[in-house]
Amino acid sequence: MLAFAGVTIVSTYLLCDCYMFPHPEYGPNRVKSYMDAVRFYLGEKQHKVSGVITQESLYGNNLAYVITSASSIKAIQKSNCYHREGHKAACSYGDTTYMLLFGGVQVVMSQIPDFHNMEWLSVVAAIMSFTYSFIGFGLGFAQVIENGRIQGSITGVPADSVADKLWLVFQALGDIAFAYPYSIILLEIQDTLKSPPPENKTMKTASMIAIFVTTFFYLCCGCFGYAAFGNNTPGNLLTGFGFYEPYWLIDFANACIVLHLVGGYQIFSQPVFAFVERWFTNKFPSSGFVNNFYTIKLPLLPSFQMNPLKICFRTAYVASTTVIAMIFPYFNQVLGVLGALNFWPLAIYFPVEMYFVQKKIQPWTRKWVVLRSFSFFCLLVSIVGLIGSIEGLISAKFG
Repeated sequence: MLAFAGVTIVSTYLLCDCYMFPHPEYGPNRVKSYMDAVRFYLGEKQHKVSGVITQESLYGNNLAYVITSASSIKAIQKSNCYHREGHKAACSYGDTTYMLLFGGVQVVMSQIPDFHNMEWLSVVAAIMSFTYSFIGFGLGFAQVIENGRIQGSITGVPADSVADKLWLVFQALGDIAFAYPYSIILLEIQDTLKSPPPENKTMKTASMIAIFVTTFFYLCCGCFGYAAFGNNTPGNLLTGFGFYEPYWLIDFANACIVLHLVGGYQIFSQPVFAFVERWFTNKFPSSGFVNNFYTIKLPLLPSFQMNPLKICFRTAYVASTTVIAMIFPYFNQVLGVLGALNFWPLAIYFPVEMYFVQKKIQPWTRKWVVLRSFSFFCLLVSIVGLIGSIEGLISAKFG
């Protein structure tokens, strides 16, 4: 975890210096988004490649959000059941209904026109994130105090063989990689800053603080969770039922997770909507299906504008993430695949390559060799993380 935090800080620092060109502080040229930066520094071909990976990353995050939200809704049901029937009760619930419920909510939410109408969602998501993180940390700490000792061992969860242990370690690398998807939105955030001081310096300081706080919560929840339950620690501390009481607090924490994910899903999906709808508009400028808007008035609601393309595409998008989540409802394994698949190209490769161009670093200089080695090492970590996560996904599905 600390290593991934350090790697993220390095890549963040590299990316911060790519906001301005040719000088990282005085410009005068600015790049206002990750995709614009790739096009500006690396050319159209690399821009198309990064575009595919970026859209896949956004789609994958939404897929993970469907799985996680269903787990949290199910956890609320199970918590109430255990409280009524006792901890030995067979409180078993499927995921499908809850995924469909979350998908239905997102079909409605996806009709929000664009980012400018979503500021309140971002605020709610941030508040919910801090709330359930504090609850998870507090419950783990309280459980350790109640136990009177630290559970688990230095070697972690046992496995039947060395090979199985390696698969678990590799999958864990993918899970941790998923926890640091920061680079893709960094330049958009940096573009909102005012100078002086220079934007890159302000952003580096803010990023350091953000990564430190995030890593602190990750470590607290992970370490205290393992110290509380040892080898029986669930993959998701608030949904895997290490805790039974106080049930109302567990319900509240999971409700916060669901509210966070309702907003988070839209934050990740709106860029995809904008990209696809812009492409259709440019490709079919005379199509009524693509470009016409119609006023709809429902009882007790104000009138609003609807576009056939937006209704169809956005609904199909939400439906596809929901269906795939129903086919692969495996929290840790899916997160591992997504994290390993996207971490190296988006957080390491493109920032390093753009930094080379921005700083005019020549091949085989000391800095070039160090950053190339850094990128190659991260690639190896991503590969083994992807292999382990795919193996875990296959085992969970067919094992």
